[in-house]
Amino acid sequence: MFITIEYRKEDEEKCLSTIKQALQVLGGKWSFLVLTQLYIGPQRFNQLRKQLGDINTKSLTDTLRHLEQNEVIQRTVFPTVPVTVEYSLTEKGRDFQAVLLEMYNWGHKWGEQQD
Repeated sequence: MFITIEYRKEDEEKCLSTIKQALQVLGGKWSFLVLTQLYIGPQRFNQLRKQLGDINTKSLTDTLRHLEQNEVIQRTVFPTVPVTVEYSLTEKGRDFQAVLLEMYNWGHKWGEQQD
């Protein structure tokens, strides 16, 4: 059974506008991978860097700052010597899990085409 939806121009513009807003909140390509790692649980900077593999320090720092500024992740500083900083998801970040799961499903289905 197929459902047909009648689109109007203003609906299309609202849809594109909303998608653009979501992409601006998330930032660059690393954001998706950082969020995926943080779904496992809170992590420190070096843990994330090791898990992500080929990300450089500046890119990870910029990504974490962007996600924190947009309230997708939170940064918690523990008063240890040296200082320990841990990153975790906010409610806003946890709410994105369904999108990542669908990206996983799509990638699993279409990512590696077999000839």
